Amino acid sequence: MPNIIVIGASAGGVEALRTIIRALPRDLQAAVFVVMHLSPLSPSVLPNILASDEGISVGAAVDGESIHPSHVYVAQPDLHLLIEPGYVRLTRGPRENRHRPAIDPLFRTAARAYGPRVLGIVLTGMLDDGAQGLVIVKSEGGKTIVQDPDEAMFPAMPRNALKVISADYVLKASEISRKIVGLVKGRWHDVEPARARDILAEYPRPEGEKMREEFDERKMGKPSMFTCPDCNGTLWEVQEGDLLRFRCRVGHAFSADSMRDGYAESVEGALWVAVRVLEESAALERRLAGDAVSRGDQLSADRFTDVAEGREEHASILRDMLMDNESKEQNVSDS
Repeated sequence: MPNIIVIGASAGGVEALRTIIRALPRDLQAAVFVVMHLSPLSPSVLPNILASDEGISVGAAVDGESIHPSHVYVAQPDLHLLIEPGYVRLTRGPRENRHRPAIDPLFRTAARAYGPRVLGIVLTGMLDDGAQGLVIVKSEGGKTIVQDPDEAMFPAMPRNALKVISADYVLKASEISRKIVGLVKGRWHDVEPARARDILAEYPRPEGEKMREEFDERKMGKPSMFTCPDCNGTLWEVQEGDLLRFRCRVGHAFSADSMRDGYAESVEGALWVAVRVLEESAALERRLAGDAVSRGDQLSADRFTDVAEGREEHASILRDMLMDNESKEQNVSDS
């Protein structure tokens, strides 16, 4: 019987979350945890959006607070939301799938702490955060729900989750709250003493990446030929069925899709740096040409001008290529 509900959403997730959370009864005998990919630069108003006067209690998660039924704990910007037996933990640990908060750490730590009492839910979003987390929830005996990709505003996250697990339920957002209520039966009970004792005895305690040994890629994986897009450290890789994932020594973690996204951003960043260096170098050459003219040294001035024109041409080619690529990506996102 699940009574730890973990929900992950990204792009387009506000409306789906609102539909689900506002329909949950005030006396639900379960604790609900929500991670939505948030901007780290501004406070989140998501708890206010999800709350209703008649429904279940909703609030921003607080580090160290106890876990109680009939309450929704919402992740805060720029902090991972993790679950220990009986209480909440917030950390600024390494980004996973290029996000903090990320969905996978919540799902992993919930499954680790509560095993078969967990219900994991993946909603609308881009890329595939949450897919590996659902694999672990299911492996620890929990239940899984995936939003129907055909109705999701952004179907990539649900589709990627369904590629790696056979979900217990594939539902529309409007059907999920009813299913939660149907699955949460009986009275709330606290932590399972044996599982909690094993976890709390570990020091220092992991951020949740270690479930059983097969989920620790630094033991079971192999160094890859790739480096971390965030810190340039060596990445370990693990292939779990159709799911390929990477993690560096400091803990940045990536699915294959988020790695691709990270490298694309790195390439774009490197090219914009090249544009800046070429344009600044061309400006210096023109300054030197002007100084040479003022000295009456036309030969040097012509040489400096030729170099400036060549670098300006290269910078223009790179700039046009980058702008054209941005335009193509915008057209794809609008279509």
